[in-house]
Parts: sequence; structure tokens; C-alpha cells
Amino acid sequence: MSKLNYYTAEGLKKLKDELHEMKTVQRPSISNQIAEARDKGDLSENAEYDAAKEAQGLLEMKISKLENVISNARILDDSKLDTSKVLILSKVKIKNVSNGMEMNYTLVAENEADIKQNKISIESPIGRGLLGKKQGDIADITTPIGVMKFEITEISR
Repeated sequence: MSKLNYYTAEGLKKLKDELHEMKTVQRPSISNQIAEARDKGDLSENAEYDAAKEAQGLLEMKISKLENVISNARILDDSKLDTSKVLILSKVKIKNVSNGMEMNYTLVAENEADIKQNKISIESPIGRGLLGKKQGDIADITTPIGVMKFEITEISR
């Protein structure tokens, strides 16, 4: 049994679009490559055929994994989330205790993480360290450079 993954509606749509592109664009393209390589003759010494078959196997594996992720995906309604503690889809304002630097993050599922949009995975060290904390709590987060302390200054949706 695969674990459930929680997504925003936008994040799940992105996954479904990616799956659709794999099935309708990439799959037929690889099939055409295999057919062209097959038409060139002896398959035992045909590197193009071998490469296309390998690419087909990898694509089918990616499609299967993505179908599994989508089948176990659940959409979260952020309007019903508890803002008294940090949960998935929480928008969190944190302050580095040692230097006073403030950061804003939204905690999301691993597949939706995008640091450029300040979306961090709940599986990341910072995400794991913040989960369940309340406003005013200090989170001790182990990073590659050592343990850092962050104060949760605000939690919102």
C-alpha cells in the first residue's frame, strides 16, 4: 500500500498534465523511434533500436509511478486548516534566532516544492522541524551546517 500524498488543486493538476504529456506526446514519439530503428534492418546490431527500447522502458516506469502517485493523491482544502500549528499548506513566517533574518515559507508535498516560490517540502529538514509547532515556538532544525534555531512568528493559510 502506498502512502497518501496531499496536494493543492494546482499541484495535482500539474501532475495530471505531466502524465497526459507522457502518454500523448512522449509515448508515441518513442514508438515512432522504435519503428524507424526496426525498419533499418538487423535488430541484434542496431544501437538505435536498443536505445529506443530502453527509453520506452524508462518512460513506462515513470508513467506507472506517476499514475500511482496520482491514485494516492488527495486534495487539501486550505480553508479548513487549523492555523494554531504548522501543518501542510501552512504559510509560516520564521525568524532565525541567531541572526534575526526572517523568511516566509509555505509547506507543501514533496512534488510541489519550489524554493523560488518559497514552497518547501514537509519532508525537508526545515519542513519536518516546523511541523506541529505553534506560533512563538522555537524549532531546532538540523541542517548540513549544524543545528539552527528558528522562531515561528506567524502561521496563516
